[in-house]
This record gives sequence, structure tokens and C-alpha cells, in this order.
Amino acid sequence: MKELPTRKKNRLQNYDYSKCGAYFVTICAKNRLNLFGEIVGADTIRPQISETGKIVEDAIITIPNIYTVVSVEHHVIMPNHVHMIIMIHDDSNGGRIISAPTISKIVGYFKQSVSRNIGFSPWQKSFHDHIIRDEKDYLKIAEYIENNPQNWEKDCFYEAVPTHDEIKIIEAYKNGEDDYQPYISHEDLKRELGLVNVIDCLDFERTKK
Repeated sequence: MKELPTRKKNRLQNYDYSKCGAYFVTICAKNRLNLFGEIVGADTIRPQISETGKIVEDAIITIPNIYTVVSVEHHVIMPNHVHMIIMIHDDSNGGRIISAPTISKIVGYFKQSVSRNIGFSPWQKSFHDHIIRDEKDYLKIAEYIENNPQNWEKDCFYEAVPTHDEIKIIEAYKNGEDDYQPYISHEDLKRELGLVNVIDCLDFERTKK
């Protein structure tokens, strides 16, 4: 029997993720669907966030209120993912030691808060993190976050979004209408239009309603 591939672990083994320092965190939407907003124009400084994106924004702002030794130094909400630089500060408080949360605990709270407020989970499983080693590393990542909206179409998380007319074509095909049915398969249609995850996106929108 062929062995299944082992899932690569996103966390660094034996590292204490509650240590003081800065962490670059990326959290993706389920199936990389563009749930959180859109980029309008190549010179966009900040994405136009959706109602779901506004809930994500509120949850980010709330993190330091929940964990007093934590701050979110930089963040950006992209159409299908979120970047944050999370800082865990010195946890001493007048001689009393406060237990610092781990990055997993912080991200877990954030994801659950968003899911609870919108009524479903929009998140991909787990998250990506990078331990920021020094000031040069920090400044490079902060600049990346700041410029992420302008570089959206070059982003490794970029997914094309179907237009209203393209969705109508796909819906017509799925419904078996004569104008579309005989000529092209689902996969060929997606390739022809240059779309990604379109059928999944339509199905997801239905289950959400």
C-alpha cells in the first residue's frame, strides 16, 4: 500500500512561541476564496474590504485588548488572506509574571472570533508564521505588508475573480442550458476563462446563504 504524504508542519519544533519578539503571521481564507474584499486599481494603498473583511479588521484591533502583552504592529487584509506582525512584549509587571500566550493561541482566538461573528468559518486550516530575527528582517517584512495591495497580481496568494457575466455563463452551463451545454466541460470552461476555483466559489456562496 502506498504511503500517504506527510503534511509539512508549519510550526518550528521545540521553539517557545510565547517568547518576547516579533512574528510574521499569514492566515488564508478557505480555498483562497476572495472573501475579505477586493483590490481596485494597481495603485491601491489599501484594499476595499467587504463586510466580512470589516469583521476581520475588528478582530485584529481587539487582539491587544484580550492579550495585554501583545500588539499588532502591522497588518493588511487582502482579498483572501491576512498578514500581521504580532509582537509579544516583556511579560513582567511590577515583579509579577504574566503568562504570555503563544502565537497559536493568539491566532486561534482571532480565527474563532471572526467565525463566531460571521456565523461560519472562512479560514483555511492552520496558518503560516515566520520568526522575525532582527531589525533588517522586521523592516523588510513591514515594507512587504505595506506594499502588498499594489503587488496583488504578483502575490503567491492571488486568485482571479470571475466577473458577473462569467458567473452567468458558468451557471448556465451547470444548469444544462442548450446554449452552453454541448460545447465545453466545466474544467475546459474554467481554463478558457482563466478562472480559479469558480465552481467551488459558487457552491460556497450558496451554502453561506
